[in-house]
Amino acid sequence: MAELGHTLPEVVPPVAAYLPTVRSGSHVYVSGQLPVVGGELRATGKVGADVDPEQAKELAAVCALNAIAAIKAEVGELSRVKRVVKVVGFVASDPSFTGQPQVINGASELFTEVFGEAGKHARSAVGVAVLPLNAPVEVEVIVEVD
Repeated sequence: MAELGHTLPEVVPPVAAYLPTVRSGSHVYVSGQLPVVGGELRATGKVGADVDPEQAKELAAVCALNAIAAIKAEVGELSRVKRVVKVVGFVASDPSFTGQPQVINGASELFTEVFGEAGKHARSAVGVAVLPLNAPVEVEVIVEVD
């Protein structure tokens, strides 16, 4: 991670009654991650109105970095990740905004940067009316581990 210019943050504590990760067999399910840095939400509002799509893409990468930190906390070493299986990205969207896939590319590109070919995954990018804490993006992920 350091070679790529990324520092893994501390695992973001849940904002409600759930766990950051659950391991079941060879899969780790990561709860939705918000763009939190140092305990603070980096932006709020709807993409296409309050948040620029390019900024939202960067925020999706922050969500992915938080997911990677949660994965590492669950399995110990990132080298145990065999494959990123599925990514689901939620974008709090202005009603006229239709660029959700480009926003969630921020997360997808980070997973590929960190895990190489094993980071390529199935994905959904969904526009929603509102997200927790008025976050503009949220990303959840499922990974296969050894």
